[in-house]
Amino acid sequence: MLERIGADDIGELFDPVPASLRAQARLKLPPALGERALLAYMSERAGRGVPVTRVASFLGGGAYHHFVPAAVGALASRGEFATAYTPYQAEISQGTLQAIYEFQTLICQLTGLEVANASLYDGASAAAEAALMAMRVSRRQRLVVSAALHPHYLEVLRTYTSGIGAQIDVLPLAADGTTSIPSLGEDVAAVIVQSPNFLGCVERLQEAADAAHAAGGLCIGVTNEALSLALLRAPGDQGVDIACGEAQSFGLPLAYGGPYAGFMATRQKHVRQLPGRLIGETLDAEGQRAFVMTLTTREQHIRRERATSNICTNQGLCALRVTIYLSLLGRVGLRELAQVNLSLAAYAREKLAGAGLRLPYTAPSFNEFVVEVPDLDARIARARDAGLRPGLRLGRFDPARANQLLICTTEMNDREQIDALVETLAR
Repeated sequence: MLERIGADDIGELFDPVPASLRAQARLKLPPALGERALLAYMSERAGRGVPVTRVASFLGGGAYHHFVPAAVGALASRGEFATAYTPYQAEISQGTLQAIYEFQTLICQLTGLEVANASLYDGASAAAEAALMAMRVSRRQRLVVSAALHPHYLEVLRTYTSGIGAQIDVLPLAADGTTSIPSLGEDVAAVIVQSPNFLGCVERLQEAADAAHAAGGLCIGVTNEALSLALLRAPGDQGVDIACGEAQSFGLPLAYGGPYAGFMATRQKHVRQLPGRLIGETLDAEGQRAFVMTLTTREQHIRRERATSNICTNQGLCALRVTIYLSLLGRVGLRELAQVNLSLAAYAREKLAGAGLRLPYTAPSFNEFVVEVPDLDARIARARDAGLRPGLRLGRFDPARANQLLICTTEMNDREQIDALVETLAR
């Protein structure tokens, strides 16, 4: 703007104001704050004299409390994106089509794979759709699933495949919390492994991919906490054929569990079996850049029994928010945020172990991990009285884990909150 009006710096704009007055007008302000710190400051100022109960949450397990910049909501509500829900008429849906195209591009970059579809309903349905896709590609019916796949994902997978004769075998866990993969035989459609898994442990996806390929099947990598993709080696670089999961961490609020945005990416050679729709880039009759639906099976809309999938949503608003969030943070910002999450989790692990609590799994983790807490009911009650939500009780999924908590730390937790958590759980 300065270049446009011919000014060298912003100070020139105030030259008409006498220098003596300019000197008196200087404000004694503290250094600028980041957006999250500024919001906290203004909230504190606005609430002076009013009792406010603040809750520090350490819940995770598929729904993650991350900060959402105000720009995400502001941009997502712009009119350019308020076009047709299903973008069949490209001439009036360019905003929606471009947003989906950018979403696909970002998912490919995160997963290290060649092609991604428009978003699915959520991570659970994405994992189930990936399994069905692998069965079509391999023309086999046996799915080999890690015991550390999210229990809800496994339940949805069983529901999706219950009427088509699929066989689901569950792989046991090794002592370090990762999946133990024995020889699989030669009738495998897919090996499905979540990383980081439901217990927070980072899996050896390359090992799972090698085993799947040796058995003539595909490897499906599931990601619950999408932010981990900013630090961990991309699934596609580890031999994974289909990467899928949940993108809620990117600009979507917790919102009582939804709506969220599932994602799926695969290799180019499998694109004809990819569910949902693909948006592509082309040139219109005037040579201008344009976006269109490139690939979608017409049977989805006419002869549903012949469709590769009956998923017909692109979760437009959710995918748009994910796209805006990732564009705002960029590659460097996303990695820095992931490092903050990793650092806070490492601090929490160290403090809990130092307080005498047992961490049963030794495998590397990202921002979630399991801790064993004796007399768990009483200590959770004490934590809640202190304004803490200490973690996800694993006993609700497996009675053998009745004294285990899955703890998650994100950038929304500071060290003071972690210290308070340790104090309430350890004493």
